[in-house]
Amino acid sequence: MELAYYSDYAVRLVNTEEPARGKDALTSVEAVRDLFGTNKEAARRAADADVTRFRSVRARLRAVFEAADGGDETLSVNLLNSLLLEFPVSPQISGHNFRDDDGRPLWHMHLADHPSNATAGYAAIAAMGLAFHLTEYGVDRLGLCEAAPCRNAYLDTSTNRSRRYCSDRCATRANVAAYRARKRLEADRSERTGLAAESAQRTSATGER
Repeated sequence: MELAYYSDYAVRLVNTEEPARGKDALTSVEAVRDLFGTNKEAARRAADADVTRFRSVRARLRAVFEAADGGDETLSVNLLNSLLLEFPVSPQISGHNFRDDDGRPLWHMHLADHPSNATAGYAAIAAMGLAFHLTEYGVDRLGLCEAAPCRNAYLDTSTNRSRRYCSDRCATRANVAAYRARKRLEADRSERTGLAAESAQRTSATGER
């Protein structure tokens, strides 16, 4: 499993909340377990107390994205480092589930957590995955969706660092809104131009009389 995969853990958790819309999907232990995806063994460790703990980690991870999105690289790194120190992992070489044509293991790096609870395990993997992404691609590759009021987190893997939205849906919505705004502006300008021309004509006609 590539280490970059683990960065999705951070995005997945941050995006369980939409602060601008007042929405929060992290309201039950079942919601916590869903965040682990196919890692059923880790999900089974989740208990009711993890709901509150996950929300706390979520706020700290969002702060990392907010600092990066605001251009404060040092703050973003410092916030992420505090998570790494609090929730450590042990990198290990693993060959499970992946085999080559001859049946030999395809060795890869794996992050082994040793958590006291489900939150500690998830936070460790999410923070380390995000750290690998940040150091590989740059702090400016951590973003928050520009399609208000969304503000979902995303990881920019585009070749030209051009990503601005968390999804195609938000990109389309933002483009439509921008198009309508341009049309309104053009209509306003046209109306003002027409009124100005009409006023000039009246002034001219008055002068001629």
